[in-house]
Amino acid sequence: MAPWYVAVILGIVEGLTEFLPVSSTGHLIIAGYILDFTGPKAETFDVVIQLGAILAVVVLYRERFLGLLKTDPNRKFSGFYGLYLLFLTSLPASLLGLLAHGFIKSHLFNPITVACALAVGAIMIFVVEGRENNEKTTSLDEVTPKLAFGIGCFQCLALWPGFSRSAATIMGGMILGARRTVAAEYSFIAAVPIMFAATGYDMLKSYHLFSTEDFQFLAIGFVVSFISAWLAIKGFIYLLGKLTLRPFGVYRLILVPLIFLFF
Repeated sequence: MAPWYVAVILGIVEGLTEFLPVSSTGHLIIAGYILDFTGPKAETFDVVIQLGAILAVVVLYRERFLGLLKTDPNRKFSGFYGLYLLFLTSLPASLLGLLAHGFIKSHLFNPITVACALAVGAIMIFVVEGRENNEKTTSLDEVTPKLAFGIGCFQCLALWPGFSRSAATIMGGMILGARRTVAAEYSFIAAVPIMFAATGYDMLKSYHLFSTEDFQFLAIGFVVSFISAWLAIKGFIYLLGKLTLRPFGVYRLILVPLIFLFF
């Protein structure tokens, strides 16, 4: 396995980018090429450390997740209804990801496809932010089945490494009438089931690649990812109350020519 500091660097990259509209997978692929950490083992490691970032969401939104265990009369997004909404959001990408898993890992995990996805996502950010605001959904408790499923359909774009699951779901939510901050918070919560499913599926297929000695490397990446994701989520929600997604679109476009130049 690679040196321990590689796990630290990749854990930081994963945590900081997982819930920002810049693509954690794209950044991990690029970082992996720079650190000479590529191949099936590296791809599975990238998926595993996402669990650290997922745990950060569960801890930060623990009241919402605990609320899914029973119906709260004061919160519509709770109990069975809340679970139903998350199911609807997770369904499209889960089915498509299951069907296209082999193709994605074989053909789309490289810097060039990532650069193309970053560019397309950036253009979409500017288009979505340039639209007239039509905010019908101003809180999580106003999310409807139609909105939840629609966001799930947009989430399918995230199967293209470099596009960003966060960007896809936040923009999808905004297009369908959700306030930017609400779309972001729902995006964080909806990430948990789909990412758990993707991580579990990948681990079942690839656990044989890892030896007992490798688990320390995995643990380092997991812990670092959790800490950096915690900080990134809190900072991102604060910024969305003051800014649009445009700065992230600019960042993505700056990154694209650098990738083509160096890779």
